[in-house]
Amino acid sequence: MRVLVTGGAGFIGSHTVVALMEAGHEPVVLDNLSNSRASVIRRVGEITGSAPEFHEMDIRDQEALTELASQGFDACVHFAALKAVGESVEQPIRYYENNVAGTISLLSVLLETGIENFVFSSSATVYGIPQSLPMTEDMPIGEATNPYGQSKIMMEQVLADVQIANPTWSVSLLRYFNPVGAHHSSLIGEDPRGIPNNLMPYVAQVAEGRLPKLRVFGGDYPTPDGTGIRDFIHVVDLAAGHVAALEGLAGKPGVHIHNLGTGRGHSVLELVSAYEGASGQPIPYEIVERRAGDVAESWADVSKARSELGWATERDLIDMCRDSWGWQSRAK
Repeated sequence: MRVLVTGGAGFIGSHTVVALMEAGHEPVVLDNLSNSRASVIRRVGEITGSAPEFHEMDIRDQEALTELASQGFDACVHFAALKAVGESVEQPIRYYENNVAGTISLLSVLLETGIENFVFSSSATVYGIPQSLPMTEDMPIGEATNPYGQSKIMMEQVLADVQIANPTWSVSLLRYFNPVGAHHSSLIGEDPRGIPNNLMPYVAQVAEGRLPKLRVFGGDYPTPDGTGIRDFIHVVDLAAGHVAALEGLAGKPGVHIHNLGTGRGHSVLELVSAYEGASGQPIPYEIVERRAGDVAESWADVSKARSELGWATERDLIDMCRDSWGWQSRAK
């Protein structure tokens, strides 16, 4: 398939572009480089043998997007969105304008150009505070605790409504849990600008000595070691989930929802210990007050993805930490 990949120079997008190329598909990358670098495209080429076609473009530029989409595509995989929770609280208009209005702009172009297979980068944040564990796809949508999460809920609703109005469309909503790690080549990985917002890149920068210590938000949760438990998934496994969704659901009308996680949780301190082992570096930390909106535990029921997509993760926490450190310790 020829696949338009929005945000394809980003962390998850770039790994998915690699997975698509290795599976024999032809991804065409679109990215405005607001939180990524053009050098990623060259590095993807080093991994796969040839760099994908790349267009520096914003999904809100409808004229340019229409011209590109008119060249003919079988599907669109949509990653282009802002993703920092704290920043979304400070800049809600920017997040809604980029994430929601940007997606609506993209969908308008896809409708006009006849692209009917759509894979969406969603999030487990749509479940809100879990009423039970593990989380299943038939659980009700929760209340978001920040504009980033709310934008994902809003986009899922927009996509469901578009599919109802266009019943030949296939819409895949992939609800990620906690993507971490990097490609085993150490050529691509998570490269946040400024202070990292997510746990593993922060731990990685502490291990490297760029940050002095990790702040662990909450040490008094009702968990075995008192720290929060999350379902961490290797980004390469996550990328494979997108290929499985694309190949399994393209041409099958409807809205298809799948959790992408490992199906088990690890605590913050478990991750810290595993990272110390992988890097050989100490990770100093201090436990501070809980952070508003955080939940004690979160992990996925992934049986639906296994049965319907034939997909399951292959990498464990040690693999995630080892590959993250390989990327972090490589000269960028």
